[in-house]
Amino acid sequence: MNLNSLRDTEQLPRVIRQYLASQNSKVDHQFERRQFLKLSLGAGLSLGFLPLSTSAQENSLKAFQQPQAFVQIRPDNSVNVTINRLEFGQGIQTALAMILAEELDADWNFVTASHGNADPAYVDPLFGMHSTGGSGSVKNSFTQYRELGARARAMLIAAAAKHWGVAPNSVSTQSGKLINADGKELTYGAMAEAAMHETVPEKIKLKDAKDFRLIGKKTGRLDARSKSTGTQNFGIDVRRPNMLTALIAHPLVFGARIKSFDDGATKKITGVKAVVRIPADRGGEAIAVIAEGFYAAKLGRDALKVDWDTAGLELVDSSKQRMHYRALAKTPGKKKYDADVSVLGSAAHQIEAEYYFPYLAHAAMEPLNCCIEIQGEGAQRKVDIWVASQMPGMDSMALAQVLGIKPDQVHIHVEMSGGGFGRRAIPTCDYVVESAHVVKAAHAQGIRNPIQVIWTREDDMRAGYYRPSHLHHAKLGFDAKGDILAWDHVVVGQSIVQGSPFEGFLMKDGIDGTIVEGMRDPYRIPMRLSVHHPKQNVPVLWWRSVGSTHTAYVMETLIDEVARKTKQDPVAYRLRLFGENAKRHQSALQLAVEKSGYGKRKLAKGEAWGVAVHESFDTVVAYVVTATIRNGQAQLKTVTAGVHCNLAVNPRTIEAQIQGAAVMALSTCLPGSSISLKNGEVEQSNFHEYRVARMNEVPDIDVYIVPSADAPTGIGEPGLPPLAPAFANAIAKLTGKTPRELPFKLL
Repeated sequence: MNLNSLRDTEQLPRVIRQYLASQNSKVDHQFERRQFLKLSLGAGLSLGFLPLSTSAQENSLKAFQQPQAFVQIRPDNSVNVTINRLEFGQGIQTALAMILAEELDADWNFVTASHGNADPAYVDPLFGMHSTGGSGSVKNSFTQYRELGARARAMLIAAAAKHWGVAPNSVSTQSGKLINADGKELTYGAMAEAAMHETVPEKIKLKDAKDFRLIGKKTGRLDARSKSTGTQNFGIDVRRPNMLTALIAHPLVFGARIKSFDDGATKKITGVKAVVRIPADRGGEAIAVIAEGFYAAKLGRDALKVDWDTAGLELVDSSKQRMHYRALAKTPGKKKYDADVSVLGSAAHQIEAEYYFPYLAHAAMEPLNCCIEIQGEGAQRKVDIWVASQMPGMDSMALAQVLGIKPDQVHIHVEMSGGGFGRRAIPTCDYVVESAHVVKAAHAQGIRNPIQVIWTREDDMRAGYYRPSHLHHAKLGFDAKGDILAWDHVVVGQSIVQGSPFEGFLMKDGIDGTIVEGMRDPYRIPMRLSVHHPKQNVPVLWWRSVGSTHTAYVMETLIDEVARKTKQDPVAYRLRLFGENAKRHQSALQLAVEKSGYGKRKLAKGEAWGVAVHESFDTVVAYVVTATIRNGQAQLKTVTAGVHCNLAVNPRTIEAQIQGAAVMALSTCLPGSSISLKNGEVEQSNFHEYRVARMNEVPDIDVYIVPSADAPTGIGEPGLPPLAPAFANAIAKLTGKTPRELPFKLL
């Protein structure tokens, strides 16, 4: 999800509040003093850790600036850092803990991390809402977590100074210890309780970057051991006493309702407790089978006989949709850029191209799941929900609305997630809402057990949300030097924000800003760009790297094609087009070129270089790849990445992020990596029909980071967009033809 464009707007909190109000929510993201005290007491005193200062109640700091909800120091000197984001493989529990521990001057060997929840303290400090997305976790919380650590350290120093009867400025810290001028030492654990009563300083001095001892060093992840030994629990591993499992029969045509159904065979299956009819996403209906365990629920669902009513629904067919998009691309759309392109017809060289990108599934390794437990009745009712959520605030409120309770009656437990790529940050809160309806219907039948709803991978692939399909049509004219004289471009694709609470600030002049992100910049070219947003009966959502997944491909393959047609080196050509205002692009590309040996190293016969560079989420990634053709199939041989993400908090995590993104991007190139529809139904169901790269298809991937001391930018998503065009540009050198479609067709 791309929220970067919101950085300078003051509208977001208001818009979100309007949306929340429309959902009958009474939650206010402005942290109330009473809430803060409640949270502080819960996180601090009940656990016996740092902190609560009575004077902290009176300071003017906002909730997300108070260390009380983020730092717990135990008497054994261990330090737990609460993370305000979802850990779903990106390494954020380690990176944010490093940032806070740096300023706290904690002993890294005793640092752990845990998830926050929907409490207002854990909102994104920039946007004022709970969110993990837009590659903004480190970028938006870098200063926040530094200040949290520095404030906690100052409180420990103040407590130690009182203990010794010395001035605070005579007390220093070193790796979890407090040291006075006489050389006496106290541990953080020994002073944690006393520190709770110290004033929370509003102004603190942060370290100079040259003094960092944790930030910038390759650091192993805090969750590495548990994940590598199989002891890490994820959302799907949640177990509650007497918990039941529910699987849902979703309509295969989006929005279909139930005409009739027969659950006779289902109810005869041992372990099946109930069959309930529930509302489904997009105005449809569904049937949930509640049973003692997954196996019984699966058998029960398989035995259901359902006749679906699709009357009045659009039955999308991918081939027809593509023809429709092609026709739309030949008509004027809503204009994003409006440069004069009248010289196109008279240009010495011209390219006219059509690109097509299919729907894509998120296909995370851990299927969607959500466990809900209700206790008590009426105003005393309390609801616990265990779910790996990228937006726990919205999910909590959506749940409360379905169950007819107040949001503060909901306690969300944010669980570790086995991937997500945007699927767990959905404005409709679809699978949480659906789970709430299951529990509500079960209660109506007298079932009071906790219920875990599980979507199989087939469920999410056939009834989920998708990266929209897109069609681009481009015409550009250029001279013999490669100077682009005019570029006329049309993009066709569904909007992912239209109709959502994000529409108010992500759509402008009828254009979804995500569909054009990455177009034109940083190249100084005269472009006329227009957009069509057709309505289709297919639910769409952001997918890792959002719009750049298709715009980077189009831009970087066309730029490369101009270089080839004018017989110019693609690297030199790009550097010339960047101009002086794209220093970070230059640095990333030159680093990748230098490390890869491009232009210096001779490739084997039948191999070719490919180059691409793209900025997304404020980070620039350049790839230099080598590829070959074998048995009619394009193969990626090597990948060298140059990354400019400013300060690298944990270079090891950044390396892993880029490698993971490159592999995910490679998957989009392989035949079979697409979602298609026929008669309104998705044709793929699991990995045997929806291709992802296998281990034997993954090339060597080397990652290099441009040194910088500037504040970090996003890293979770920027590694994906430029890989496919770099691969395609290598193929074009080998075959003379640029692939115009993802996934690649057999050559």
